Amino acid sequence: MDAETLLLETEDAMEKILAHMGQEFGGVRTGKASPALVENLDVYVTSYGSTMKLKGIAVISTPDARSILIQPFDPSTLHDIQRAINESKLNMNPIIDARSVRLPIPELTEERRRDLVKYVKSLAEDTRVRIRGCRRDGMDSAKKLKAGNVVTEDGQRDLEDKVQKLTDKFIKSIDEQVAAKEKDIMTI
Repeated sequence: MDAETLLLETEDAMEKILAHMGQEFGGVRTGKASPALVENLDVYVTSYGSTMKLKGIAVISTPDARSILIQPFDPSTLHDIQRAINESKLNMNPIIDARSVRLPIPELTEERRRDLVKYVKSLAEDTRVRIRGCRRDGMDSAKKLKAGNVVTEDGQRDLEDKVQKLTDKFIKSIDEQVAAKEKDIMTI
């Protein structure tokens, strides 16, 4: 491994961590209906004998701003979907129609909004910890390159500076996303 590969791998790992956080943020409800709230929900389908993502077994749409409509490809999975929603942290009550599940989105109370903001901040802190773990791995790899005489001491210092700058860039991006999500949650 050379210095350029080290930086690319570190940046790639950090981007994946940030993308995962974005997915997690999509699942935090803001009072508006969005398919992202439920699309990554794990559903154990008894007839198939396996766990699948909701978006893989149903069409998810938002007919209006206050409800989500879930239409499974196989109507026999309706009760499995209902069970998965009830067991999730969404605190929503699904309504089963003949061939679909309707999720009414209740108005968020001030207390629930504050709880959601706390949850978003905890997700962000977990992401920061994982980003710092990538930084540590990058710094360790820079030391190994120095020990293997691939780079000089100055080269190691330059690599460590670049890894730190990457870390700072991603931490700043996390902070910006948290601020935007907090504003979105707290807006009535």
